[in-house]
Amino acid sequence: MNVVFVVTETAEEVLEMVSNDVAGLLEAVKGESVSFPFGTFQYDCHTLDHYLVDGVYRQELVIYLKSEQKKTPTMPQF
Repeated sequence: MNVVFVVTETAEEVLEMVSNDVAGLLEAVKGESVSFPFGTFQYDCHTLDHYLVDGVYRQELVIYLKSEQKKTPTMPQF
């Protein structure tokens, strides 16, 4: 199945790939983070799209990612 990774905030498509293990891929991206050479993201949501190409129905999984928020350490309050 065709899989597309999209940044939710910008709608930028960051990767398109084909996977035969969609369930495994979804489980993996729902983990702590998803890393690419240009940044680290977190899973936001996904959609399964169906479309018609040359009379044949196709499926495409779109995985939306949000930019990972840097956590700033906080000082303990006394």
